[in-house]
Amino acid sequence: MAWLILASSLATLATHRLVSLLLLLIAIITATITGIISGFALLILTFIAVVAFIHLRYQNRLFLKIASEIVLVACAIGLFIHIFPGFNNLKYLDKTVVGEQSAPFTMYFNFDKALIPFILFACLPTLFISSPTKTASSLQWCLLLLSVPVLLIIATLAGGLGFEWHLPTWLPAFVLCNLLFVSLAEEALFRGYLQQRLGQWLGSPYLALILTALLFGGLHFAGGPLLILFATLAGLIYGLTWMWSGKLWLAVSIHFGLNLGHLLFFTYPVKMVTGQ
Repeated sequence: MAWLILASSLATLATHRLVSLLLLLIAIITATITGIISGFALLILTFIAVVAFIHLRYQNRLFLKIASEIVLVACAIGLFIHIFPGFNNLKYLDKTVVGEQSAPFTMYFNFDKALIPFILFACLPTLFISSPTKTASSLQWCLLLLSVPVLLIIATLAGGLGFEWHLPTWLPAFVLCNLLFVSLAEEALFRGYLQQRLGQWLGSPYLALILTALLFGGLHFAGGPLLILFATLAGLIYGLTWMWSGKLWLAVSIHFGLNLGHLLFFTYPVKMVTGQ
């Protein structure tokens, strides 16, 4: 139940902030009762709430505004990499093999990572909707959309993936988890916040795009050089989507669309190494 309430709060955050925050509070209470959140995690969430209040309340005091934003972003990154204890995230799938050619796959419902959009929205009111930095033509949008399946096909030709059709019974859980607890959290951090802030600081949206994509790709280092390369290219696709539209949810949709297409039509998460 806590996961569905949390998903509802994330889905309404951009358009109905008060409703979303109320749902978030209910989700946290439910998660505490059911043991998903405990101990130190409650202290961390209380601390984040206090810092967010200070950040929003004292916008006219530059030092407090900057210092509180730094603390909030640091907390968001900490939640992203799961360094805070007390979050008992649900392991929904454990070393599941989705197809004959696919490597084992584990999927978590991460309560901590899902909180990132709330924190960054407090830091940056334009997280979900901002002014596009470029007006793209219809042809450019078509090429951008076409690049999503092309990237997966290139990854297949490079040997990282294989063509393999799947329709797993746990697909609805994957959709819920990947859309709201993975794609939204990652796009909020990398495109909505980091790329937007870097563009403001550096004065160059394209440099911000490249740096953010490189960082996004680098964080996939555990998967090896090929995954780093393709995650970087995917980051460029998501970043261009955000630049051209100014809408975070559109970048989230492209991100989720790539992940869903990957699951349905290709080996997931990667192709099984021969002899594994």
